[in-house]
Amino acid sequence: MNESFSRTDKSLLGRWWWTVDRPLFFAFLTLLILGILLSLAGSPSTAERLHIDSFYFVKRHALLTIPAFFIIFVGSLASPRLLRYICWLVLGLSIIMLVFTPFMGMEIKGARRWIPLGGFSLQATEFVKPSFIVIAAWLFSQQKNYPVSGHLLSFILYLVLVGLILMQPDFGMTFIISATWLIQIFLAGLPILWIVILGILGIVSVTGAYFFFPHVASRVDQFLDPSVGDQYQITQSLEAFKSGGIFGQGPGEGIFKRYLPDAHADFIFPVAAEEFGFFFCLFVLGLYAFIFTRGIYLIRREKNLFLVLSLGGLVAQFTLQSFVNMASALKLIPTKGMTLPFLSYGGSSLLGTALGAAVILSMTRKRTDDARIF
Repeated sequence: MNESFSRTDKSLLGRWWWTVDRPLFFAFLTLLILGILLSLAGSPSTAERLHIDSFYFVKRHALLTIPAFFIIFVGSLASPRLLRYICWLVLGLSIIMLVFTPFMGMEIKGARRWIPLGGFSLQATEFVKPSFIVIAAWLFSQQKNYPVSGHLLSFILYLVLVGLILMQPDFGMTFIISATWLIQIFLAGLPILWIVILGILGIVSVTGAYFFFPHVASRVDQFLDPSVGDQYQITQSLEAFKSGGIFGQGPGEGIFKRYLPDAHADFIFPVAAEEFGFFFCLFVLGLYAFIFTRGIYLIRREKNLFLVLSLGGLVAQFTLQSFVNMASALKLIPTKGMTLPFLSYGGSSLLGTALGAAVILSMTRKRTDDARIF
């Protein structure tokens, strides 16, 4: 492709090719392709248990990969300023959906997190994650330009979002959003006293969740004491890792995916382990690690505070969610229903993650000035 675009090419695609961070772009693209591959491996068994077309989830995942790629590619062409406006719009619409979700949402496993829209279901929190990170970064970076402190506005917005998400309830999303927001506070250089106070509040909140949310207490108890509660899903997950060994059982040859209720979604990593083996899992882990380290490298060379806070939050969120999913499947932490970015089935997750990737690629493009940021 280098031959298709010379450095003197002034077309939109030519400028994009020589300014976008190509290693990051191809890392995201590789994960998108692997998502389709793993959907073929893990989805048919789930569909068969539900007595629907074996390739129902595969088709939907492949179909949604098209708009996900479109979001990544077109978003990476846009300026950070345009994406900031888009994030304001996305966050506003997401808040409206969060307000109505407890009343109009579908109840699945005791939680209301999805609003039905035609033949699809939308999970607003997946779009809150990237959009709130960008808006919080903007408020932190511009806090002196408002009559009210940008730090205070960010804190109020955070409380509103957390309150709405806990009404569903979704403690996992609350944790991810809270953790990335605290990382942004640290990067923004707020007084250490603020960070200590917020850290203590975070510990108190996690402790409170154990006592006030029965499903949280159940998962923690099961993690600490294997004899407590139902260990079926995590047991099947660990058996899948053992069965896969070094080179895996081969595509379509996995057995334990038949017994994992969420083999196509939250537990796609064990499916990958059983069918493709240790080295494939190491490759997937390497992709996530590469995105993290490449992101940190690009952030370190950035001097604009808005971009530093946005990129820091987005890279941290992407990496933290990946870690939580894989660590849960390996029983390194209590199990949590959370998708593996780009690999798990889930339209809202796929599109929300694509928005975050688009912002990362846009904000890491080579620029000669900051004219198009604000």
